[in-house]
Amino acid sequence: MNESLVFAQFGLLATLGFQVYQRWASLSWGSAVALLLAIAVTLAIWTLTVNRPGNFRIVPEPKTDGQLVTTGPYHWIRHPMYTSLLLMAAAFALLIDGWWAWFNWGALFVVLLFKLAIEEHLLKQRYGVYKDYQARTKRLVPWVF
Repeated sequence: MNESLVFAQFGLLATLGFQVYQRWASLSWGSAVALLLAIAVTLAIWTLTVNRPGNFRIVPEPKTDGQLVTTGPYHWIRHPMYTSLLLMAAAFALLIDGWWAWFNWGALFVVLLFKLAIEEHLLKQRYGVYKDYQARTKRLVPWVF
């Protein structure tokens, strides 16, 4: 199941990326697209500087020797990399400007919700403080959701 969610996540992102690639020459880059991409990339880089590769896995299962990170972007949201992916996918959907792109974005959102639900269940089992961390942070959007 967990691997299927990862496969679906990357498949949906690849589909959006391929659609952008196909239309590259005719795309109209607006300020909203540029802003979404800038925020997505900045958040991804910030997340990776705080939660270094090797401390996490792509599948929604905590590493046996992993550490719970609650600083940096994790101070406000529990899944900043998922937020970054959703922002990037939204920028791609704006660029493509078609119902199919927004359908892919919605499917990606659902897949990531399933992934984070599994991940949070396992993190609560692994880290005794995770429930308190959940109570003071949001999943994907600070102060909102």
